[in-house]
Amino acid sequence: MIARQLVLFVRLPRLGTGKRRLARDIGALGALAFERRMIVLMVRRLGRDRRWRLRLAITPDRSCREARRFGRYAICGQGAGDLGDRMRRALVTSPPGPVVLVGADIPALAAAHVAAAFRMLGSHDLVVGPSRDGGFWLVGARRCPRLPPLFGPVRWSTRHALADVLANLPPAVRVGFAATLEDVDDGAAWQRLRPHRGF
Repeated sequence: MIARQLVLFVRLPRLGTGKRRLARDIGALGALAFERRMIVLMVRRLGRDRRWRLRLAITPDRSCREARRFGRYAICGQGAGDLGDRMRRALVTSPPGPVVLVGADIPALAAAHVAAAFRMLGSHDLVVGPSRDGGFWLVGARRCPRLPPLFGPVRWSTRHALADVLANLPPAVRVGFAATLEDVDDGAAWQRLRPHRGF
């Protein structure tokens, strides 16, 4: 049986890089602590589940060895390009079978959400998980016979991101929608979600 692949798509936490909007609101040290804690939480929540195999896709690429501190999982670099280029590469280069990609800044994300996305891939070519800000927290592909054209011109980090991704898809691609969840990009989201999510 072909294994399901789950890609945790993350930037290795370093002070002053990544989560810049959040850092402006809660400080660089607070943003760094959030990033570290969320990767540990996501690996713990998702990595031990036998319904899929977890792989970490890390940026920058030179951080792959350092990322081994998060566990004995397969680790690969995201490579060059914009966010769409890097996500597509992570999806294409995963071992054969259905693949789901998620970030590590979604406090409510649980194994049940990932399992639901994999189930949807039984009858859809792609699955996306909308986020409340107009982006998306999950993208999954059945890859049968191959990955459909993905992303193209997208206004990343805006409320148009998911709409752009969907508009770029060929009409024949069957898309399913996972639950709508909220990611943490700024201090307001951090304050809303922190008391309930253990970070």
